[in-house]
Amino acid sequence: MILKGFREKSNKKYFNKLLANRTVSLASKPIESLGVILNIDEFSNLEALKSLSKTLNISPNKFQCIAFSSVNKEVETIEFPCYSEKDIGWRGSIKNNELQLFLDTKFDALVSYYNADELDLKVLTAASKAEFKIGILQEEQRLNDLIINVNPEAIEVFKTELLKYLSILKRI
Repeated sequence: MILKGFREKSNKKYFNKLLANRTVSLASKPIESLGVILNIDEFSNLEALKSLSKTLNISPNKFQCIAFSSVNKEVETIEFPCYSEKDIGWRGSIKNNELQLFLDTKFDALVSYYNADELDLKVLTAASKAEFKIGILQEEQRLNDLIINVNPEAIEVFKTELLKYLSILKRI
């Protein structure tokens, strides 16, 4: 229990360091690659999420999605790999090579599709090398470049609003 508190404190320090060193991309080039970080505990309609790439005209080979579960149970997520807090160590170190590869990918946009105030999810979003970060309402507003305030189950509303704002920003 004490070690879990120390781990959380070290990850929070790492998270704040990532946010302090973050540079915001001002380029308005079209989005050609998309990554999604999903909280599988909050959202279950994976087919609707996969259609997000079609909505944004992203080719299937340039679309990647990972799922995160704060519950330590194995979650069957169709074709998305699922990770838990066991894959994130002290000081934000990533223990899983596939997860590290996802975070090192320079996506044109990253969608953080979670509403829970989970430190591990926020560390994953902050550690991502994506140029433009999009999320739904969260406590930490420094994390995303665009925040769309919707319920996680309202994916169609999210897609509509996302298209509207990305066209305003000349990203599609």
